Amino acid sequence: MTTMIESPARTQVGAPSRWRALVVLCAGALMTILDGNIVTVAMPAIQADLGFSGPGLAWVVNAYLIPFGGLLLLAGRLGDLVGRKRMFTTGLALFTVASVLCGVATGQGLLIAARALQGLGGAMTMAVVLGMVVGLFPEPRERARAIAVFSAVGAAGGALGTFLGGALTEALNWHWIFLINLPIGVLAWLAAVRVLAPDPSAGSVRGADYPGAALVTGALMLTVYTIVGAGDLGTSTTAALAASALALFVAFTVRQGRAARPLLRLRLFRSRLLTGANAVQVLMVATMYGFQFIGALYLQRVLGYGELATGTAFLPAPVAIGVLMLGFSARTVGRFGAYRVLLAGLTLIVAGLALLSRAPVDGSYVTDVLPPMLLLAVGFAAAMPALTGLAMAGVREEDAGLASGLFNTTQVVGGSLGLAVLSTLAAGRTEGLLGEGAAPVAATAEGYQLAFRVAVVVAVAALVLAAVVLRERAGRGR
Repeated sequence: MTTMIESPARTQVGAPSRWRALVVLCAGALMTILDGNIVTVAMPAIQADLGFSGPGLAWVVNAYLIPFGGLLLLAGRLGDLVGRKRMFTTGLALFTVASVLCGVATGQGLLIAARALQGLGGAMTMAVVLGMVVGLFPEPRERARAIAVFSAVGAAGGALGTFLGGALTEALNWHWIFLINLPIGVLAWLAAVRVLAPDPSAGSVRGADYPGAALVTGALMLTVYTIVGAGDLGTSTTAALAASALALFVAFTVRQGRAARPLLRLRLFRSRLLTGANAVQVLMVATMYGFQFIGALYLQRVLGYGELATGTAFLPAPVAIGVLMLGFSARTVGRFGAYRVLLAGLTLIVAGLALLSRAPVDGSYVTDVLPPMLLLAVGFAAAMPALTGLAMAGVREEDAGLASGLFNTTQVVGGSLGLAVLSTLAAGRTEGLLGEGAAPVAATAEGYQLAFRVAVVVAVAALVLAAVVLRERAGRGR
């Protein structure tokens, strides 16, 4: 395994300052993560207020996801070059301003443009966070604790966004799901400027590989656009866009092999841990994002829950994830090793999804939703910190920002892919049953069951891949 290179930034920051810096980084990340889910529950209210059509409403989400997923890798590399603190604080400021623009939007055009600006700010913020966490905590036990805290914030933030979206929309209006970011963003930015140490080794972007940056950004944005729009684009258009994205990736790879100062050092992928962990993450996150989306729809369209009730029903998941990650994950990884903890977590995720695949039309939250939700929460609380630690374990200091951007990119791609595939399968099954004369609620429930069965297969694939690919190197790294 590649040895991490010590840097001056690591040796100059005292323990109290490191943990204060972690709090600031988590606060910035939480605001970005919340925004990914908080909009979902408010979509009907936004549609009614601004007059969006069905296809047009999707762009409230897509306008954020495309720049966010497409720019993470570039932002991570630029953070390595110009300084991760500078990239983080600039992204935080941009995200906060864009949130205010979203909150005051009275027309479709302004909201979509502001959402795209949010995606840019979110990419700049999130791309460098994990690299900064790794740089702050070089000692393995402390790093495991820090990664557990960061992972808890990320995992809990996703589910918490569903609750806050429903609560704010129902109690006030949809504008407040964006305006609430203003005080949080201002406080987080002030704290970041004061607490985060500058990057002594930060250079400049002079001589950077701009053609390579254009190629990879275009490839990633086109990939995300193709995934999130697959249901509306048609088979031939989707295939053409996917082929174009692949061609851009090939051109980028060729460029990186020849450029004097490549944007992405291809040697980064020689790390079996980093490459394998990112592949596992795509599959794992696809199932978890699918659960959040399909699970919320099951509660609303099959069990008849309202917005606030749906959000409240999801609260046990972030609570369990937060408690386990903060109290047990780091110690469990330290005792049994990241590899074993990851496999145990993925096994629990498979079990939870298998139970959800039986969710009946006359189901009950207490018996049919809560138990598998808790299994998924425990599994994710075990798997995510272990997977993050494995991914970053073999990364050199000068590549930490890039590796962080890559890890976050695969999260977005995995989540987008899971949502697109599982929701399309569910809708197709439901429409087929409706065409055969099935009752609407029963047809909807069976569509969701199919989606969860496919999610089980994907989760099993993640488990097998982790067991095979990560075993040898993970064992050496313990």
